[in-house]
This record gives sequence, structure tokens and C-alpha cells, in this order.
Amino acid sequence: MPAVHLLDYVAGNVRSLANAIEKVGYTIEWVRTPRDVENADRLILPGVGHFGHCLTQFAGGRYLGPIRKHIEAGKPFLGICVGLQALCEGSDESPTTSGLSLIPERLSRFDDRDKSVPHIGWNSAVLVTRQAEDQSFYGLHDGSKYYYVHSYAVPYRQGLLESAGWTVATAKYGNEEFVGAIGRKNVLATQFHPEKSGAPGLRLLKAFLQGRQWASAVPSVPHEPGQGLTRRIIACLDVRTNDDGDLVVTKGDQYDVRAKAGTAAAGRVQNLGKPVDMARKYYDQGADEITFLNITSFRNCPLADLPMLEILRRTAETVFVPLTIGGGIRDTVDADGSEVSALKVATMYFESGADKVSIGSDAVLAAMEYYRNGRRLSGRTAIETISAAYGIQAVVVSVDPKRVYVHSSSDTEHRTIKTSHPGPDGQIYCWYQCTVKGGRESVDLDVRQLVEAVEAMGAGEILLNCIDKDGSNTGFDLELIQEVKRCIKIPVIASSGAGIPAHFTEVFQKTHADAALGAGMFHRSEYTVKEVKDHLIEEGLSVRMVEDVI
Repeated sequence: MPAVHLLDYVAGNVRSLANAIEKVGYTIEWVRTPRDVENADRLILPGVGHFGHCLTQFAGGRYLGPIRKHIEAGKPFLGICVGLQALCEGSDESPTTSGLSLIPERLSRFDDRDKSVPHIGWNSAVLVTRQAEDQSFYGLHDGSKYYYVHSYAVPYRQGLLESAGWTVATAKYGNEEFVGAIGRKNVLATQFHPEKSGAPGLRLLKAFLQGRQWASAVPSVPHEPGQGLTRRIIACLDVRTNDDGDLVVTKGDQYDVRAKAGTAAAGRVQNLGKPVDMARKYYDQGADEITFLNITSFRNCPLADLPMLEILRRTAETVFVPLTIGGGIRDTVDADGSEVSALKVATMYFESGADKVSIGSDAVLAAMEYYRNGRRLSGRTAIETISAAYGIQAVVVSVDPKRVYVHSSSDTEHRTIKTSHPGPDGQIYCWYQCTVKGGRESVDLDVRQLVEAVEAMGAGEILLNCIDKDGSNTGFDLELIQEVKRCIKIPVIASSGAGIPAHFTEVFQKTHADAALGAGMFHRSEYTVKEVKDHLIEEGLSVRMVEDVI
């Protein structure tokens, strides 16, 4: 197979990009030194994270000069995410850091007054101009959706880039239009991640590697939702060892995963399937992301041999949407007694195929310390160290609150809401108490305090569970979701309680949730991801549908 050179400078999940390249028929040659760039024919520069940090790494590794020479020599070059941003003059994210200045623009941050930032999810890449109506630029289709995750973007100004010879495809987030993809001669760059964009992303990679800048337009997509961000549907897999020692997907009721009394399997861990097989099934059905929550500690297992690492590796070989892993992302001690930082644990997961890590109990403890220290950041927490290295979009905080009912808001120092669902003694007020250790222990911290603290530390997204709703199949806790959305600017994933497709419609229509997660209803084959999306379309909501033409 022909080879492509891939520059790996610890840019997060490059394993998935390598898998995607191999999927379309090419092998990888890893760029380890500047001389490797000189020997490259096709060069791909991936990247996630902070503009200044990434450009400093490029410069420190003496890669900027060879990259510039590669482009000037007319050799094929693809920049992805920060790889696109590096081609610009600079970014407001790091005002004193210069880019390669190939693209005559600067990046600015999205306005978070009317929307969540980072911009996370599936959005368009619509060509502004094209050579002919029946032609496609590197396989891009106006009706396709691509996966974006970023806080800074190149604002689109009509005609400016085109006058410099660039072909531009744009996306819209709220009222802001920005550059989603851009190309000129031998250069192609995307703000989205093609390796995480399913068939449309693989199609772009294949066209770039084959040198097909313009080709016949691809077939129409199954459903064209129009320009803009779609509603994300996430499939969540709780993974643990069962009573026979096998690693399985399970699901419980209010975090109890053992079968109830009166059933044939009473008292045993419920086995709903194999993690890799189920992840692939949900990908085929159209899941926008897959989340693995590791609820087994594997205390005596060396970190390098953790079963979840192998699950990620195998899943990433065939699943080309974002993968999140949660459980055990904290400072720890390995089986041989050596200390391992949370950053190192996260790095192992990223190198195995994860795009994001989810932090639970450790985030609660860090938030409590944050308030004890007068809201001062320590710089040492898992959230801070991981987001500093990989960007805030790589860190999800999983929140496990439960309702505490009170008769009056004056009965507690914590922030209360007036609820439409009174407590057992008719209480019309409640507050949401945070928990740790899988909901087994409560702490003196409310959900508002927690999400505000972790946002300050550098979390990029909240996975908002609800112990009261878990396994109930009665719908999401809409009051909880709105309470959290009022507090923070980062995206919120609604979780816990989904039992029918209408629950997803309800959460998107009645709250400002950025995404919604399902588990048991999918695992038990009561509904498929596609059936949920079909229902959302019927209700007038925009979703991404599966494409299979590469």
C-alpha cells in the first residue's frame, strides 16, 4: 500500500487518524524528526489543543521550516484542526504566537453569550464557490455533517480568502460563519476531524491521498438537515467484569447493576453484550459519539495492561466517531508501586483511541479543594493538567447528583429550585447534592458549585447524570439540566432516564442541552439510535444521518 507521513507530536488521539488512513488503503510513516518531513511525499499535520502550545511544540521540534518547505515544493499537505490553525497568521488564543501565515487570517474565539463554547458536534462544510455544480471538492458534500471540536475559528469574510486563490467551505455556529475547510493547489486544511466524521470524513481523506481535488459530486445523503450544528445522540456503555470474570456491558437501576430479586439471574451482574461489538452496532445505527464508563476498578492490574485500553484500540479500528472513556482518570499507584499521574493515565487512553476522558469523583474532590482555597486554582488537578496538555475539549466531567427535598429554600445553604415534582412529604423545593464513588457517598457540595468549579479548572463539557432518574425510563430531569445550563458556558450532555425516543425530543425542545445520552433502551434493543433520530426529524429537529459512500 502507498504511504503517507503523519507528524505525531503528542497531539491527542492520532491512533484513530492512523486507523482511518489505513481504512482507505494507505500505510503510515511516522514523522519523528524534521528530516522525516523532508523525505515525505504526502504529509498530514493533525492537532488538538491550545494554539500557542502546539505552535511552540512545532517550533521547538524544528518542524516549522521543513513544513513550509514541503508546502512550497508543491507536495500534498493536509492540516487537521490545529493543523489548519497553524497555517494562519495567528490566534487570539495566544496573541504573541505567530503561525505560518499561509492563510491571511487570524482566529478568534466564538461568542459564548448565545451558545456553548467549545463548539462540539456535527456541523456542515458548505462550499462557497465551486468549479461546476456537479463537482465535489475533495469529496465534500453540502448535506454531509462533519465532527468539530474547537473554541477558536477563522471567521469567514466574503471574498477575502477567495481573492488569494483559496477554495473555502464554511459552517455556521449560531450567528457566526467560519471556515470549516480550505484548500489551494497542494494544500488542504479542515477545522473538523475527518477521522471522526464517519464516511464523509473517510471520503475526504481518500480523495486527498489520491490527489482528487475536484471530482464528480458524491451521491445525495439520506437526510439533509441544513447548515448548522445538529443534535448529538450519544450511546453510553457501562463496562465492568461480570460474575464470571468477563468484561461486559451492563446497566442498572439507580446505579445498581445487579439483576433484581425474582428474576433468573437475581443478584448477578447484568450482561447486555460485549463492549466492542456493541460500540460498532451503535456506530452503524448512527450514534454521534460512543462513551465507555469503566465501573470496575481493576485495582491489581498494571496500568499498561488495563482491559479498557484494548477495548479502545479494537473499537477505534472500525468506529470513526468520537470515543470517550471514563473511570480511573486520576493520580494513582501502579501495581509495581510506582506513582502515575492522571495526565499519564489520560495519555495512555488517548494513545489507545480515546478522544475525550471523563472524570468523576476526582473532579468532586478537586472542586471541594477549590472552594476551601478561596476559589484559587492549584494547577495540579487532573482537570487542569489534562486540559493544559490536550485542550479543554478533551476533558469531560461526569456529575452524579441526587435530589434533596426541603420545605423552604431557607432550610439549606445550598442553591435550591422550586420544583414541579414535589418530594415524598410534599416539599416543593430541592437542591442537587453531589456524590462520589458511583453515587454511594454524598458530599457537602451542590451541582451548581461543582460545575462552576470544574469549568474554571478547564473542563470542556459536562456529562450530567441524575441518580433519581437512572434506569427509570421516565425521561430526563429537565429541571436539573436547566439549572446547570444557567450556571456555565461549556456544553452539557443530558443523561439518565431516557426510555423512549420522545424523551430525546423533550430534552432538546424544553432545555438547552447540547447533547443527549441513551443506554439501557439501546442495550435492550427496545429502540435503535436510528429510530431516535427518525423521531427527532419528524419533530423538526436537525440530526446527522449515517452515510456509507466513501
